[in-house]
Order: sequence, then C-alpha cells, then structure tokens
Amino acid sequence: MPVFSLEPDQTAWCEELRGLAAARLRPLAEKGEPGRINRPLVAALGELGLLARLFDAGALDLCLMRESLAYACTEAETALALQGLGAHPLAAFGTPAQRARWLPEVVAGRAVPAFALSEPDAGSDAAALALRAEPDGDGWRLTGEKRWISNAPDADFCTVFARTTAGAGARGVTAFVVPADRPGLTGGPLDMLSPHPIGSLFFDGVPVSRDDVLGEADRGFRVAMHTLNLFRPSVGAFAVGMARAALDAAVAHTAGREAFGGVLKDLQAVSHQVAEMATRTEAARLLVYAAAAAYDSGADDVPKRSAMAKLLATETAQYVVDAAVQLHGARALQRGHLLEHLYREVRAPRIYEGATEVQRTIIAKELYAS
Repeated sequence: MPVFSLEPDQTAWCEELRGLAAARLRPLAEKGEPGRINRPLVAALGELGLLARLFDAGALDLCLMRESLAYACTEAETALALQGLGAHPLAAFGTPAQRARWLPEVVAGRAVPAFALSEPDAGSDAAALALRAEPDGDGWRLTGEKRWISNAPDADFCTVFARTTAGAGARGVTAFVVPADRPGLTGGPLDMLSPHPIGSLFFDGVPVSRDDVLGEADRGFRVAMHTLNLFRPSVGAFAVGMARAALDAAVAHTAGREAFGGVLKDLQAVSHQVAEMATRTEAARLLVYAAAAAYDSGADDVPKRSAMAKLLATETAQYVVDAAVQLHGARALQRGHLLEHLYREVRAPRIYEGATEVQRTIIAKELYAS
C-alpha cells in the first residue's frame, strides 16, 4: 500500500464520507445538546456502518474516516472517535463474554463507552494515576476520581484504569470494564471550551471482579498504550481534517474578497500566507498517513511515528485555523461561523491523548534508545 498517496477507491470513499457528514450527520449534530452525548448522532454512525468499520479498520482506515468526517462535521468525527477510544480496549483485550456483552451494542450505536484514564493529578502522566483498586474478596473496590473523561458522566460503560499495586508505577495498573449502573459510580459534566461530552467520574467503593479485568491484572498500562498508539495518528487526522476545512475557507474567501482596490489573493502577503498554510497541512497529512501505515505494517517505531504525527498535525491545525481567522477578519469571530467553530475545536487535540510536550518526550526517548 503506497504510503504517500491514496488509491482511487480510498479517495472516492473519503469524498463519500464528506458528503454523508454534510447531508446526514451535520443536521443531527446541530440538534444536539452542547456538552452531552448526542445519541441520535451515534445511532446514525451505526446505521451507516461506520462504527462496524471502526473496529475492522486498520490505522489508515481510521485516519481516513476521522479526517473526512472532521472536514464536514467535527461532532460526527468526535462521536465516532470516542466510540472507538472507549471500546478499543474491550475489542483488543476483552474476554469473549465481555466482547459479546458490549461490542454489538457499541457497533450498532446503542451503547456509548468512555475511556477513563485521566485524573485530577494524572493527566499526561498516565503512570501516576491514583484511583485505588482495593482488594475485596476475589475482586476489588474502586475509590477515587477520574476527570476530563469523554462521554462522562452519561456513558453506558467505562474502560477504567486503576492502581492495583501501590508504588509500582506503570506496572501496577489494571484495566477494568465497568458498567455505568454499578453501585457507587456517579459523575458530573464539565463545561469545556469546545462543547464535547466531557465530565468527571466518582468512584465510592465501586465493586469489580476478575470477570471485569481487561487483559491481565497489573498489566493495564499496556492496554492504555496499545489504544493510544493506535489513536494518536488518528487524532492527527482529525486535526488535518479541520486544517483542510479552514484552508479551503481561506482560499475561497481571499479569492473573492475585494479590499484595498483589488482582491485579497492578489496581495503577496495574503497569497504567501495561504501557500504556507497549504504546505504545512499537506506535510501534516503525509506524516499522519505514514504513521498509520507504520502501525498497520507492524513497524518497530510506531510510538515515535504516532507521536510525531499527533505533534505536527495538531500544532499545524492550530496555526492554519488561526491564520484563516486572521484572513477572514471579524466575521470569523461571529458565533456560528465555520472558523469560530473550528477555533474552539482545534485547541483541545494539542492536549488530550498526550499533550504536545509529552509527544516530544516520547520522540526524544525513542531517538536516544535507538
């Protein structure tokens, strides 16, 4: 499979996804309540077969889906990605019984998962998490808080990472699948810059058993990193989709906007700015595709490539969206404008699933280890 170009059928599929997102998914997104799960939108993703493809897809397919949806409807992209992020640990490490219970519901868009890793004092430093899993007979009781959790507090089940062995760092973490109706599990929404469904989860002696363990006890950090290595390049794809939407808006605006006795594009300062935006976007896109192809081929340097892709793409998207706002002027700051929407959306990916600084740390670690 070529790394730096797409096959005609892939290009056609991406165009089809953009069309579906604009015609079918964006109207559902516009009816959703900001900051809460949009279940009709999730159900539509299931009806269209996109959630089924999500779990059958390799990293490149995942990137193509996220980029294409992000171009036309960021809410649909995020709903798709969160179904994958929350349920991928179950798909990859779950027992047959766990998978049979939840995956068909996730794929159909009837069940919504959450990926509960971050904590008030353990965001980017995932190995420092402190949610306690205290022994209780043949199982454990979970006590503590998770924060900045996508789809919380209304998810139907959560992939929860808890400390089963104190003082063991990454080696003492276990992953659990926890249904939302477990006694002692509560939560609340958080009002964020971009109105995604994000909240806190509170665990007050929530019971879990060995039947709830994903993978092996004390090996949950491997579950988390396996998931993040897959999804990090696709976060970059999400960012590229937003950058391409902002770039196209900037090209259209500057080609038709009359100012200073001519058209904006005829000003060298403007045309060079647009050229820079386009070049950086294309470079980010190619790095994302290369990282996805490396993941799909089982390359040894996936952590480094994934980190590079997320780093460059998210930083590039921030630059491109900001530049597009500047070229549009005050109209881009008006509530409801595409660029006002993208400006709020583009900031978070530089932080979640490992902040930009964490990606640089990963890259440096991999370089010096070689």
